Amino acid sequence: MSGHQHSGEEEAARWPLLTGDHLDSEGEVLFDQRISGESREGAGKALTYEEAVEQTGLGLFHWLLLLVCGWANASDTVEILCVSFLLPTARCDLQLSSSDMGLLTASIFLGMMVGGYIWGYLADQRGRRRVLVVSLTVNGLFGGLSSIAPWFWLFLLLRFISGVGVGGSIPVIFSYFSEFMPRVKRGAMISALATFWMGGNILAAGLAWLVIPRTWAHVSLGTLDFQSWRLFVVFCSVPSITSAVIFKLLMPESPKFLLEAGRENEAIRVFRLMFELNMKKSGKTFLEFGLCPSSRLREELEEVQASPGQNLPFILKQSLEPIKHMFRGHLRLRSIALLIIFYCISFGYYGLWMWFPELFARAEDGGSPCANMPLPSPLQNQSCYPVKTAVYKESFIIAACNLPGNVFTILFMDITGGRKLLSTSLMASSLSVFLIYVVQTKTQSLGLSCIFSGVSVISWNALDVVGTELYPTRLRSSALGFFSGVGRVAAIMGNVVFGKLVDTNCFVPILLVSILLLTGGLVALLLPQTRQTELT
Repeated sequence: MSGHQHSGEEEAARWPLLTGDHLDSEGEVLFDQRISGESREGAGKALTYEEAVEQTGLGLFHWLLLLVCGWANASDTVEILCVSFLLPTARCDLQLSSSDMGLLTASIFLGMMVGGYIWGYLADQRGRRRVLVVSLTVNGLFGGLSSIAPWFWLFLLLRFISGVGVGGSIPVIFSYFSEFMPRVKRGAMISALATFWMGGNILAAGLAWLVIPRTWAHVSLGTLDFQSWRLFVVFCSVPSITSAVIFKLLMPESPKFLLEAGRENEAIRVFRLMFELNMKKSGKTFLEFGLCPSSRLREELEEVQASPGQNLPFILKQSLEPIKHMFRGHLRLRSIALLIIFYCISFGYYGLWMWFPELFARAEDGGSPCANMPLPSPLQNQSCYPVKTAVYKESFIIAACNLPGNVFTILFMDITGGRKLLSTSLMASSLSVFLIYVVQTKTQSLGLSCIFSGVSVISWNALDVVGTELYPTRLRSSALGFFSGVGRVAAIMGNVVFGKLVDTNCFVPILLVSILLLTGGLVALLLPQTRQTELT
């Protein structure tokens, strides 16, 4: 191996991962060594992808990867929630009705719906890292440009385009991250990545609290009245831009994608990098090995690239192929179940969460957000200044309440499995939302909103883990992109429903959210258990 000869016993003692003698609980060989040492010049025994990942260990590389991917995840959160925090103030400057605010909060989800599947498909065909760089750039660039939009329609358009970028980075970042992880730690590490959603939530709420109430940020730029909320929008675009730069300059491509695409030498170089960073202080040396390739994705890539006369109908047909595979054979039931779950949780969570700042602003004088809510006065008679800081303080508190749920999922994901956590937390979320409508005081509403925040984040973390592990590499990003798109449709509907009914029948959307979350929890019981499963 790299010029060194060892007996079988010596080799097994020094590098047990290279022997292929890994047995499961029933005594069956887990890894099939399909390529001999002689099949590659200068290479040792062929390892499967999972064996190669385990050989690199879990260490510095993975913690750095967690920080980079976590920052990207947080940047998406900031961009999504940006609009909800500026609504109580921007509604005056942009002359927004409740219906307009519903359209504005829905615009980013419409963009995410459009971008989710397209970017996911491209990530499965062209690589995770390249798609992350482009989608994060689109997110940050157009999000920042929306800060200088003088008209509502232009602001709406730019937020939509920013949403197209967000729709690409969210599903791809979890596929990318999971493909570097050893299977025994994958659930906990994906849960840790999901906690950065909370970080982004806290960052957005904190920025809103610090920036929007400040009068010094008011500047006149010609005909544009640059209020503090516009500066807040600029700050919200910074995380996405910095994430794109980091991925472009520092991060490698997913070794799983490289292996599936037939680029074994590049995959081995990535494994070498992982090993050297993780084993930096151990004194161990990297032993060369071959990789057992999976040719299916490679064949699909060659089929696409071998057609120079591709036209738009052909490209569209190819891009829809992953969806067909998702709803065939043993994948059909899990795909239908996930479709329902994504719809229910997205309608419920985003429909309610995006309106929290506005609901608390309306309940500023006490009482429940839905108790005796009057019709809003005409826009010209409303005043958004001085800004009421309590709205942002309460949003910050609710965001911080994600922490117990995130800690819980990190500790118990690999013990209980994602399916049980997903089902239980969705049912608990349903109950907390129902009680928000029942309570009569602002303090009670804030307490239940905090409970909803802490429990619902368990649902999202479990869904991130389960969704990643249910599909093979050639479908993973496409599947997550597709279901994210379904979730965006639900989020759009949730925000539009809230916008239409929040002034007259506030109890209708809140009870609808409760029912949908309960439905999602029951359907989650139909999913297979994926705890510590191998990625295929």
